[in-house]
Parts: sequence; structure tokens; C-alpha cells
Amino acid sequence: MSELTVNDLYLDYGSGASANPILKGVSMELQRGEVVALLGPSGSGKTTLLRAVAGLESPKAGSIHIGERQVFNGNAKLEIPAEERNLGLVFQSYALWPHKTVFDNVAYGLKLRKMGSSDIAERVKAVLGQLGLGHLGERFPHQLSGGQQQRVAIARALVYNPQVILLDEPLSNLDAKLREEARAFLRELIVRLGLSALMVTHDQGEAMAISDRILLLNNGKIEQQGTPQSMYQTPDTLFTAEFMGSNNRMPGKVLQRDGARVTLQVEGGTVQATARGSNLGNDVTGIIRLEQVKISDHQTDNAIRLPLSTCMYLGDRWECLFKAGGVDTVGLRAYAPHKLEQGDYWLSLPQESLWAF
Repeated sequence: MSELTVNDLYLDYGSGASANPILKGVSMELQRGEVVALLGPSGSGKTTLLRAVAGLESPKAGSIHIGERQVFNGNAKLEIPAEERNLGLVFQSYALWPHKTVFDNVAYGLKLRKMGSSDIAERVKAVLGQLGLGHLGERFPHQLSGGQQQRVAIARALVYNPQVILLDEPLSNLDAKLREEARAFLRELIVRLGLSALMVTHDQGEAMAISDRILLLNNGKIEQQGTPQSMYQTPDTLFTAEFMGSNNRMPGKVLQRDGARVTLQVEGGTVQATARGSNLGNDVTGIIRLEQVKISDHQTDNAIRLPLSTCMYLGDRWECLFKAGGVDTVGLRAYAPHKLEQGDYWLSLPQESLWAF
């Protein structure tokens, strides 16, 4: 069953000739127990879509259903206010009341709903316990770590059992180490509680780790959607391929084509690649993930030879740059288990992993 359905949603900022279209006919569904990530660069419309679902933005056209209940219909001029949509919302800034305790922050929405004091206490205690915050109820936000503040914001969103929880960049305020820990905690929490969640993020690693399905937005439209694995392993477009990983981008010319198999002329030699996308011309862009490039000191299949330029230490591996020519040459990057000596190397580009767009 769909917990959330968005159909052909349009939204502009401004009016008349100066209107700036933000959403250009977006449709999506969120199933019960599913986590969907809205992924995309700044300005793609992902946060605007989340805010439109929440009732914080007014679309121009389309419809929104939460469960079987319609909360927006552009044709019928129907727009249910945000406070009546029964959605849990976790803001990027957490938006905690600084003068209220953890308990009172979480209880705030229940008090607005005129719930009895004993029921509020029972509900708040339960949700704080679920998130490992039971011992922090009397503290104030400034007495908490960033990760604890985040969990208080999530507790406040969950306390009245909403049909859908909306997460707006929930991990962006945390430092890199804490983000990794919070990412695992958030995914485990969502699965354990069986939540239906719609999450905005610009971080493709975060989207792949937490979500069941990704909607990649580009300039107000859905570029591609699918499981994290399908989005990463079988991108339909050049935009998706480049957004979903760490890549080498190589301009190339098609010398020969046999179905999906193409022979490309690229910097450093001739290689076999796999055609992806539609309308492949003579001038193409080759894309290959860094982890797919294999480094060898002797000639191998489907490889090009380039001199080593530099290596950068990443802790668990080295990232090496190979390039011929001056500073304007892009070159190729690849991972190595140890620092390489200067010299020429053969870089193997597996045909199935080298995509031509």
C-alpha cells in the first residue's frame, strides 16, 4: 500500500513572466515500510518536493495523497495545512526549542493535540527509550552532542506515530565520523520500527546506505529512480552515472559498434566499451568508476598506457593519478593498495565497466 503518492506536481517561485519553475511534473510513490531518498545537486528541487509534501510550499498543479487521503489537488484548489497532514518532519537544523528540556521538546506536538498528561508522559518515555535517550529527558539541547540533538529531533517527529516521516538532510550538521555512526543508527532505527520515510540528501553515499529506493532529481524532473544497486551499477544517463560515484570521465570517438559493444579511441589508445543511454553519436563520453580501473606494470587486455603523475594517501588505500601531457590533461585516477613508484603503467578498463554515453 502506498503511504504517499505524488502525481504530476508542478511548483513555481514567483509569478507571470518572471516565474521560476522548480518542480516540472514530478510523480512518485512511497510504499509502507519503504525508505526513499530524494537525491540531487543543489537547485534540483529535492527539498522543494519534500516541503510541498509537508505542506510548507504551495504547488501550482498536481496532487498529493497521504495514504488514501488527498491533501493537495491543484485543479480542485484543495490544500490541507501542514499541521493536519499527520507527518513527522525532521529539519536540517533540528529546530529544537533551546529553553525546553528534551522531554518537553518531544512532548510539544502531543500537547498541541490536547493529549492527556499521563498519555503524553507514557508516549514520550517510550520513544525516548527506543532512541536511547531515556536518561536525557531533563537535559536541554545545549547540553547534548550533535548526534543526541539529531535523535531528539527524530523522537519529536515519531512520538505521535505519523504515517510518513520526512527527513531534510538529517545528517548534514554532523562531522564526518559522527555521520557514519548516525547513518548506521538511522538505517537500523527505520528498519526496526518499520517506518515509511522520505529523505532529502545531496550525498549519494548516504542515499545508498539508508534508502531502499533512490529518486535522482535533475533540474526539477526525475532523472532516474531505482534501487541503490541499480542506480550505481546500471545508470541510464550520463548525469546519473556521474552523480552516483567517483568516476573517470574520458572524451572518446566511436571507431566501431556492434550492438552494445563499441570500440573507442581515447587518450592513450583504443579500448572496448559498453554503450549506455540512447542516441549514441560519434563523439562520446566514457565513464568508469575508480574502483573498476586495474593497475598493472605489464600490458593487459583492454588497457591504455599512461605515466604516473602522483599518488594521494587515503588511509586504507592510495588514489593515483595517471596522465600524459600538460596541466590541461584530465588523466585517469585509480586506487592502489600501496604507493606506486614513478613510471608508466597499464590501466585495464573492463569493457562491461567502461560505459559510453
